[in-house]
Amino acid sequence: MPTTAPVSPDEIRKGFSRAMSDMYRDEVPLYGALMALVAETNTRVLDSEPGLAQQLQRTGEIQRLDMERHGAIRLGTAAELATISRLFAVMGMQPVGYYDLTPAGVPVHSTAFRAVHESALQTSPFRVFTSLLRLELIENPELRAFAESALAKRSIFTPGALALIDQSERNGGLNASDADEFIRQALETFRWHHTATVTGAQYQQLSDQHRLIADVVAFKGPHINHLTPRTLDIDQVQAAMPGKGITPKAVIEGPPRRNCPILLRQTSFKALDEAIAFTDAQGSHSARFGEIEQRGVALTPKGRALYDQLLNAARDELGAFPNEANAARYVALMEQHFQAFPDNHTQMREQGLAYFRYFTTDKGLAARGHAEQPRTLDALIDAGHVAVEPLVYEDFLPVSAAGIFQSNLGDAAQSHYASNSNQAQFERALGRKTIDELKLYDETQRRSMDECTQALLA
Repeated sequence: MPTTAPVSPDEIRKGFSRAMSDMYRDEVPLYGALMALVAETNTRVLDSEPGLAQQLQRTGEIQRLDMERHGAIRLGTAAELATISRLFAVMGMQPVGYYDLTPAGVPVHSTAFRAVHESALQTSPFRVFTSLLRLELIENPELRAFAESALAKRSIFTPGALALIDQSERNGGLNASDADEFIRQALETFRWHHTATVTGAQYQQLSDQHRLIADVVAFKGPHINHLTPRTLDIDQVQAAMPGKGITPKAVIEGPPRRNCPILLRQTSFKALDEAIAFTDAQGSHSARFGEIEQRGVALTPKGRALYDQLLNAARDELGAFPNEANAARYVALMEQHFQAFPDNHTQMREQGLAYFRYFTTDKGLAARGHAEQPRTLDALIDAGHVAVEPLVYEDFLPVSAAGIFQSNLGDAAQSHYASNSNQAQFERALGRKTIDELKLYDETQRRSMDECTQALLA
């Protein structure tokens, strides 16, 4: 048994996120430049928009804003996915959502490991978009067999990390010194390696099939390929990036700019071309890039259906993959089609399009027990006894993820894979079911409603 009380998984996640950020900033200096740019932008936005600052204070998001980030990794085997799930569980992170990226020509399917309760997210919102290569989609049987063989020979976890995962599962957690050692050991799985495990010719064969396949198969670990800070105004950041010596991708992924942001918007700079030592020669590989995100309100099933309808209409009218040549037209089409989506939190709530959190106000608490206290939630809101704030979207969008992947692999990397979503296969590899993210948002919304009515009406 541990000699001291176990450290909260949320605190381990917070420490790991900080350590990952420090490591990535050392490995990719432009990430540090992105962090500085995002911090400048967020300060400017908060100074100029007191209403937004007040909203973030009420929801507690202001405290987590500076530490908000997500990472992304790509795994090669079912065994790697099953073990990474155990590693993330030590940090209180569970697999939320299933994402099939094959319709966009990317041979992976994915989940997001993250905390699931609002209080845990408040401590650390760190999340990792985790993809599993779909080896069955490699058309050449000899190349597929080589990829399977190369992946079977590697072990992406240190013996120390595996031992501490076992210890945490056995003892129900880790004490402070073991938690610190776990962070050090776990970090090695995500570290960049300048040496490949294949020859230059083998790398080229894998790359010719798909550059992402080469990225997964040719190295001894899944190196973190990006970390993503959260900005309050992604358009400002996109416009300022060139002045910092950073070239952004042509199109911001996700919904268009709105007064009331919805879901997720992302932009990035292209992957760095980095020197690599193959087993027989020197070469280069590009995989790691910088990304920035802006998060809006989570949408209900009805809201997601409307979002998907409008997104598909804009893309169908564009008739091509959004790129530098058609970026202006794509932005115009998105703005045009999304006029059909209410840009007002009250309308979104009344139409059941988005999820919200409910908070008691000082006025409401002062009126508690009085005969004139309203008796329904809507009446409490109308009377100013309950405040309503948007529930932040904690997850990802498959079309946006594919767009980021493609922009960093090069447009030539687009391949055509049959759209054959296989969540059952993914969950077999994972060793458990993924969690329905919409159910989590509904539970958070319901808890906040119940807390308000209990505080004011009990």
